[in-house]
Amino acid sequence: MKKALAFALSAVMALALLAGCGGTPASTPASAPASGTTSEGTAAPAASDLRVDVFYYDFSDVYISTVRAAMDEQLKAMGIEPNNWDAAGSQPTQTDQVNTAITAGSNLLIVNIVETATSAPAQDIVNAAQAAGIPVIFFNREVADNEVINSYDKCAFVGTNAPDAGHMQGEMIGNYLLANYDAVDLNGDGQISYVMFKGQEGNAEAEARTQYAVEDADALLTAAGKPALSYYDAAASTKYLVDTEGKWSAKAANDYMVALLGSYNEDNGNMVELIICNNDGMAEGAISALQNVGYNNGEGTTIIPVFGVDATDSAKALIKAGNMAGSIKQDAVGMASTINTLVKNVQDGAELMANTDQFVVDEGVAKIRVPYAMYDATSED
Repeated sequence: MKKALAFALSAVMALALLAGCGGTPASTPASAPASGTTSEGTAAPAASDLRVDVFYYDFSDVYISTVRAAMDEQLKAMGIEPNNWDAAGSQPTQTDQVNTAITAGSNLLIVNIVETATSAPAQDIVNAAQAAGIPVIFFNREVADNEVINSYDKCAFVGTNAPDAGHMQGEMIGNYLLANYDAVDLNGDGQISYVMFKGQEGNAEAEARTQYAVEDADALLTAAGKPALSYYDAAASTKYLVDTEGKWSAKAANDYMVALLGSYNEDNGNMVELIICNNDGMAEGAISALQNVGYNNGEGTTIIPVFGVDATDSAKALIKAGNMAGSIKQDAVGMASTINTLVKNVQDGAELMANTDQFVVDEGVAKIRVPYAMYDATSED
């Protein structure tokens, strides 16, 4: 860890650098609190001289914004004022931000990588961190084992086991349909018509959720003597609609849903009867489109079952109100606290992966897995 004087000099250099270039944090963080007491008279954490830079793929992502809020709260409790950066979905922007932070004297990089279809951007970030001799923690969006994590002994990843969300979603969907089959089968043809909203091509989480949600639901249905799910557009070459901007956005799902409802509806006898989404943002966009034409508005209206992933607060409210069927909880607070266990190791001068016995860690690679959980109307917050 740098001495206080060295940190002060690096901070001056950082201000000069940021004043002369366009790569700035998304928001200017306040100064770290001084040790002593707060205005309420409670003890404040001692200010840390550890500069921590956190790079988010997109502030607009609902789940990521929840992780960011938890990260900020927990880091500040450790006396660390994080520098938060918003790549707004652009990998070149994020790479420039990382290089700017390193030049400005960063002691730790925490990276929610933008590009997941190729390992090259993550490799570039690892190489830059290694050249500067500082640790790097990737999180949430999967990066490669050998090309990234194992290439540097001060590199780790905190995320989930991607297939688990798809398997859980498929199980939840299959069981829901078996319990409510006739009500969901609006046209009475004995088969459930569905649409799948996929967040991003090439993303490990999106690929697993898209595949296993349908496969596992089909397995439960066929085992019970019911036909497999039927994609709403039989002529489609792919059995999903993807957010072409890779933002997993409510707007993308809403736009798709509004368009398809013009042709696929109860009047035509081919209404989409089930909506599966890779995240809750897309689920909310689909629900908004349904509500605009009279569905999913609560008791007394027809409910088209919509399933998502993340169990965000807004999705939980929709589930409790009966407007959304269920979600798979991706623990934002747990994600943040797991990351910050590694931050504390860096702060204390310990090995990056010290104090991780309580977590699920992959064999042979410094990857920690935060577990998913099912969330429906019966779940407790």
